[in-house]
Amino acid sequence: MTSAGMTGASGAATAPARPASVIPPRGPLPAPVRPRGPRAPRRPRPGAPLLAADVLAAAAVVLAVPAGPAPFLAPALLLGLNGAAGLYRPAPTATALDELPRLLGHAALAWCAAEILLAGARSPAALLLLIAAHTALAAAARAAGHLARRRAARARPAPVLVVGTGRAGQRVAAVLAQRPEYGMRPVGLVGPVPQRLPELCPLPVLTSRRDISGAVGRGGVRDVVFARPPQDALVRLFWARGCTVWLMAADPAAAPGALRPVGHVWGFVCRRLAPPPRRRAGRVAKRALDIAVAGLALAAVAPLLGLCALAVRLSDGPGVLFRQVRIGEDGRPFVMLKFRTLRPTDESEAATRWSIADDRRISPVGRLLRRSSLDELPQLWNVLRGDMSLVGPRPERPHFVERFSRIHPGYADRHRVPVGLTGLAQISGLRGDTSIEDRTRFDNLYIETWSLWQDVVIVLRTTTACFRFGGGR
Repeated sequence: MTSAGMTGASGAATAPARPASVIPPRGPLPAPVRPRGPRAPRRPRPGAPLLAADVLAAAAVVLAVPAGPAPFLAPALLLGLNGAAGLYRPAPTATALDELPRLLGHAALAWCAAEILLAGARSPAALLLLIAAHTALAAAARAAGHLARRRAARARPAPVLVVGTGRAGQRVAAVLAQRPEYGMRPVGLVGPVPQRLPELCPLPVLTSRRDISGAVGRGGVRDVVFARPPQDALVRLFWARGCTVWLMAADPAAAPGALRPVGHVWGFVCRRLAPPPRRRAGRVAKRALDIAVAGLALAAVAPLLGLCALAVRLSDGPGVLFRQVRIGEDGRPFVMLKFRTLRPTDESEAATRWSIADDRRISPVGRLLRRSSLDELPQLWNVLRGDMSLVGPRPERPHFVERFSRIHPGYADRHRVPVGLTGLAQISGLRGDTSIEDRTRFDNLYIETWSLWQDVVIVLRTTTACFRFGGGR
């Protein structure tokens, strides 16, 4: 059972009701966005055939070139350069001919770097021949990869959101709906409710971040198209949820010149808005930290886990672990583990009762586990599985997520990152019976100011707090 607080939850219960945020369309709806229900299955990544093509070309080069370390290092460098340049996140109309200049440049850089680093003895002519052969093989393989990608996209176009409810947004949505060869199927418009309902392409209009989270989390949306000048806050919101963001404009001058054009979609200039490299690398680093720390911690505290389990079994009987559905990143439900400190009367009590901190049914063993936060240790397994992160907003039960999302602006934004075992709010004293509004503010502050070092600091401060027996109050 959660030990989160009530203050702020009850105080804002009388807030005025919001108007409906989804305007039903007129006429048939190509693909409705469902804010409820099970999460849609993830589509295959569009760059997978291209990565496979580069690997096959690299393998052919390794087999054809005489033995030595350079034929292994150069293809590896080439794959890294292609990935950094976004060649595995292709534009809807990308072709191997469009990519040929960059493929040639990457091949030249990779082979020259490999020769320099490994003190190779190839002549300039042999090196040029290798670069040309590798480029030709890669271009031919990627041409086949693009063909496979376009066929798959046409057969199963990706659901996309179009940002912009004016005529430009409706026009972009209509083009995408009528042209399945681009592999995008619009399922909703994002923005203020228009004075006139969409006519060119009747779709639901999403006006709140909560609706956006539902479309991305359970509707399976992984691509977003801006048909208007992008707003930084909204772009960051989609980046945080792992979406690829595109800008499509009828006027080439309407798109920022700093963004590299990557093609067109039926005459609309199409540019990909790439997140800063730090954000992508940070996501990988955060997950690596989770796996390393959770794995080592589980091995180190295995005897302690056994002692806690034995104490719970002797004190409270069978059923050592308590399993409860919580809401994670993008609104995905998962089963969170804890040591049992109280046996609820029924499932309804477990799902809807807010705090059990003062419940007399808690045994002395259960109270000790809660005050020392040892009851949370099984969640290290959730972290290792990827349900949670070490640091992030604390997960809550569906009943309270629904309630707090209605009452507190910004609460649903907490779910744009993985939920955590601990967080900035918790080390700031916002545990137990404390304000949900304050927690929401701290959680969103953590997301906007994230750094890997901040995660390390929060983990260290949480460990210190556990030794002071500050949990479960």
